[in-house]
Amino acid sequence: MNVPAKWTIDRAPDLTGRVAVVTGATGGLGYETACGLAAKGATVILAGRNPDRGAAALARLQGRLPDARARFMPLDLASLASVAAFARDLADQVSSLDILVNNAGLMGAPTRQETADGFELQFGTNYLGHFALTARLRPLLVRAPGGGRVVSVASLAAWKGRILFDDLQSRHRYTPFGAYRQSKLANLIFALELDRLAQSGGWALHSIAAHPGWSLTDIAVSRSDAPQGAAERLMRRLTHAAFRLMGQSAEAGARPILFAAAGTQASDGGYYGPSGRGERRGRVADARVPPQARNLPVARRLWEVSERLTGVALS
Repeated sequence: MNVPAKWTIDRAPDLTGRVAVVTGATGGLGYETACGLAAKGATVILAGRNPDRGAAALARLQGRLPDARARFMPLDLASLASVAAFARDLADQVSSLDILVNNAGLMGAPTRQETADGFELQFGTNYLGHFALTARLRPLLVRAPGGGRVVSVASLAAWKGRILFDDLQSRHRYTPFGAYRQSKLANLIFALELDRLAQSGGWALHSIAAHPGWSLTDIAVSRSDAPQGAAERLMRRLTHAAFRLMGQSAEAGARPILFAAAGTQASDGGYYGPSGRGERRGRVADARVPPQARNLPVARRLWEVSERLTGVALS
């Protein structure tokens, strides 16, 4: 379905009474997405791992939107125990969930690091954490009127991604952006496979994907909490310069995500991003799907592996 020209959140329906969770909402794309949903009346839960940053983000949001209904809840996607605790706490607070935006992510950690559960940090946080979160929140999502929306945030990096089943955790060969590309391709595969399963199983759930193009956010310039060497500092400066020259703001980058989360014309199984050259910037439009994201045997194998690794069944 074609996206309306120059779509913005102002064209979304009123979301009063709806509940939305946005991961990685303490800055960048997640924060802008949370602001957009709150501006339309949704009750927005800002999920993030740092309570201090969460409190600061909540204060900024409420300063920008004094009437906003929003709160912060701690969530560390690099810990399956934290994911389970978040889901339990949320279920105690709400009876259903209308929108889940799986946005949080890390990019290009210079050295291989692991999550609390022994997964490679980027694959474990960007993908497996969100897989487990969606699985645990599925009971709330299917109770939402008309079915909840799950928005998976992918990336242009997915085009160069490959799912390496013989080394998913990059133990034998780690490259910062190789691991990142794999995780973002996995996010897109997940969104498409979740849609297929929801459609075939008759689940009251809608799965949609989006990418922000080249958006100047913390993920693009800070990349990691690891110590930064000379090469890392140079890469940060070059990345910052490229994104400023050819990319767009976090607010603009959040528009495809907001369209997927709240746009009435967003289609189940759809993928949205910027319309400009290389899908780096511009108004919201249908995005091209990398061919490797449509490989059904890979998708089904990845799903099975993900359920085994996380210990949570989603199918």
